This record gives sequence, structure tokens and C-alpha cells, in this order.
Amino acid sequence: MNVLIIEDEPLAVQRLETLVADIYPGANILGRIDSVKKSVQWFNTNAMPDLVLMDIQLADGISFQIFEQCEVQAPVIFTTAYDEYALKAFKVNSIDYILKPVDRSDLANALKKLESLKGVQPQQQLMQNISQAMQMLTRKYKERFVIKVGEHLRTIEKKSVLYFFSQEKATFCHTTDNRNYVLDYTLEHLETLVDPADYFRANRKYLVRGDSIQDIISYTNSRLRLVLRDSPDNDIIVARERVQDFRLWLDR
Repeated sequence: MNVLIIEDEPLAVQRLETLVADIYPGANILGRIDSVKKSVQWFNTNAMPDLVLMDIQLADGISFQIFEQCEVQAPVIFTTAYDEYALKAFKVNSIDYILKPVDRSDLANALKKLESLKGVQPQQQLMQNISQAMQMLTRKYKERFVIKVGEHLRTIEKKSVLYFFSQEKATFCHTTDNRNYVLDYTLEHLETLVDPADYFRANRKYLVRGDSIQDIISYTNSRLRLVLRDSPDNDIIVARERVQDFRLWLDR
């Protein structure tokens, strides 16, 4: 498989190359392009790749401008930190639309979709893609959580939750007023309910919001240690395999 990467963030390029090599060991990276202008030049002078991995916001504009200036017949998987472009993405050659930081399973599923769509008529594929885009655009993340306080029920607004954590087989949210409340969710379930732009799964015990992090300290074996607001836990470690995703999440 010949793959072209159009992405202006060096860490994101490195991440995509690593994931592609892991999922498709024989894949050939044809190029790494960081702008609309260079992309148009490339498509006008080279044979079409088997796949394009394309960020939406590039150094000199929005990648949809590429399609306005040249013909791109290759299938495209868009990667972006924002979901407001989903419908427009699926009106071009898009196979999938992945939010950053790009997860291995998301990319693997997108590549499986590419294989499954071989032989599908273009109009049929377009309708499938637009349907998927509409589902993404209408997806709603939780805005509040119901908790029990004594004999009473109350709600906690998402903006009040600094981080979620598990302890002794229970799951808690820690709020801006320095309180912990038990929730009827696992961390795995919570990870699907909150906006990934706001919260990052640091490890098996913590799901953290950006402004809850007071300090990030280099740790042994290329790991990172987090100091969270109001947390007495001095052992909140971002595993080595999660560090790159964490850096991309912070740097979006």
C-alpha cells in the first residue's frame, strides 16, 4: 500500500507513520506534506497513492482547498482535532474521519473500511459516508452527571469535573470544589461519554481534564508523572506507549 501523509504537525506525522507501519508492515510512505500548496503540486506531478492520510487544518489553509485546485482520486482518511468539518469531509473522497489524537484502533478500523469498500459504487459510498458524518455531527457528549448525596440526588455539571478516577472498585469524579463523588460508571464507559478534546485517559485509573494538570514531570523509562489539582496521589503515571498521544492531546 502506497500512502501519502498530508499533515503539518511533526509529532502527528510521526504518530501516523508508526501506526501505519504497525498495522500495514509493508506500507510505503510516499511523502509527508505540510501545506495546501505543496499538496496540489504533488497531486499534479505524481501518480495517485492507494491512500491519503490528511489533516484538515494545514500550515497555509484548509485541506478542502486541495480538492478545489486539483483532482484527487485516491481514498482519503481525514484526521483532525475538530469535528465541525465532518459533513464536508465526507462529500469528497473520504473513507473515514478520525479525531486527534489518532488512536491505533480507530486507524485500523478505518483501514478495514477501506478494504471493505473496494468495488462499492462511488454514489453508494458517498451516501454511506454522508450518513456516517451526520451521525458524528449529532453525537452528544454528557453535560452533567447525577450523583447521590445521602438521601438526595443532585447533578454535577461537566465543567465542574476536574478528573475521574477509580479506587477500590469504585469510580469517582473530583470537582472544582475539592470534593469526590461516586459515579455509576466505569472509567471505560466514561471515556466514551465525555468529549476526548477535554479529557484524556492517562492510565487505567485516571481520566483527566487539561486544566486539572498542575505539573508534568519526566519519569523513568520515558514515562511522565502528573501532578493533579487537589490530588494526594503522587503516582499518576502516563505509560510510555501513551506519552506521544498525550503530547498531541496537549499540543492541539
